[in-house]
Amino acid sequence: MTSRELTSFLPLADDGAWPADVRRSFSDVLHVMAYGAIGWPWLLKSLSGGTKAEKRRLIERLDLAPDALPYLGSWKADTGFLHLIVDHIEAKRPQTVVEFGAGASSLIVARALQRNGGGRHIACDQHAGFVDATREWLHDNGVDADLRATPFRPSPNGWPGVWYDHGQLPSEIDLLIIDGPPWAIHPYVRGAADSLFDRIPVGGMIMLDDAARPGERVVARKWKKRWSNFEFSLIHPGTKGTLIGTRIR
Repeated sequence: MTSRELTSFLPLADDGAWPADVRRSFSDVLHVMAYGAIGWPWLLKSLSGGTKAEKRRLIERLDLAPDALPYLGSWKADTGFLHLIVDHIEAKRPQTVVEFGAGASSLIVARALQRNGGGRHIACDQHAGFVDATREWLHDNGVDADLRATPFRPSPNGWPGVWYDHGQLPSEIDLLIIDGPPWAIHPYVRGAADSLFDRIPVGGMIMLDDAARPGERVVARKWKKRWSNFEFSLIHPGTKGTLIGTRIR
């Protein structure tokens, strides 16, 4: 299964990627229940992947096959977020892109880099079968990326939940795209991406998808306090909101 197939509302199960020595605490479970209760309006809005016109514009913009993106929305990226990625790659020509959470965004990043001078592209996802299928999907569309099946490990920097056991990554990351792990692990689970913020050069950028959700808003507030050398702003190019962080010094 890849993002080109019709998928369920809920993300894929993470049981096979979960580290044996990590257990969800009672506090983690309560956080998920509480944020699920208050976050359902954002979850419902995320069912929309964008209009047919915006999807068609994205496909034409990147000269992809008409059926390259048959299904978006649910836990997958929407057209607003994908257009935002292309905007940045066209304007800044990043040499190194790292993303957490593979899928439709991987195809769009790979194609945008291919059309704008190239660059190194690494995508991590916890589902090995999904990664294999996504790699084939990219090949079918004439692009390639370093797609990695990445299990979880205990979360760094005091964040709750788990984070990707990504191994070696480049010392400099021009664009960091964060679209995983899923909030059902913990509402603040994506906060651990800041373990890589010191690798982003001045002028480099992070993009946090689903940033309008209550949990990600808390993450954004914590990042703003921890990382004064970044300028953060929440924008709404699609249905889910995107937090943009640009390193300013």
